[in-house]
Amino acid sequence: MLTQSVSFFTPAPELWPSVLALLLSALAVMGTPGPSTLSVTAVGAAFGLRRSIAYVLGINLGTVSVLLAVAAGIVAMLMSEPRLAPFLLAASLAYIFYLAYRIATAPPLAGPVEGQAVGSAPSFLGGYLLGIANPKAYLAISAVFAGSSLPFADPLLEALAKLAVLSLLIVAIHTVWLLAGVSLSRLLRDPLASRLLNIAFAAILLLTTFWAAFG
Repeated sequence: MLTQSVSFFTPAPELWPSVLALLLSALAVMGTPGPSTLSVTAVGAAFGLRRSIAYVLGINLGTVSVLLAVAAGIVAMLMSEPRLAPFLLAASLAYIFYLAYRIATAPPLAGPVEGQAVGSAPSFLGGYLLGIANPKAYLAISAVFAGSSLPFADPLLEALAKLAVLSLLIVAIHTVWLLAGVSLSRLLRDPLASRLLNIAFAAILLLTTFWAAFG
């Protein structure tokens, strides 16, 4: 009886190769440019590290919420209702248009007076809304969650392990994209470079969103 209990909670020797395979497949699907990752980079570049943290926390929580919805089967239920899908898509596109406008019109990081606040960065709530409205997130997370397996005898334990691994990966992916954007922030202290780069980020965000939604 004790042996059975230990084997129930002790992962099989194949666990770590399976976790690595899950990480690599998830990274290839979820870590590539998309609305959430590019928005994190754009916000980091436009507003700097400190002012972007709340937005990125919101993105992380929103994306993890999508992951939980996928695991619970809620996404499959919503997508099976044909009248609901266009409404969800329209809502997500409307918010992404608004975010692209905020990024394109963001002022240079440094104001004319030392320490002067220049514009307001997107909020935690804005990040959360984009996280749950990102069309790529639903497709990518559904594909990874359904297409991977971990060597646990109990399906609930396997699902919980997937949730833990993918949640950590979501945070890591957005952190890397944020730091990539912050590394460009030096360019954005020049007004002309700031405007051109912010417009470019906004345009790329819109293009990737339409590609994810209609491609």
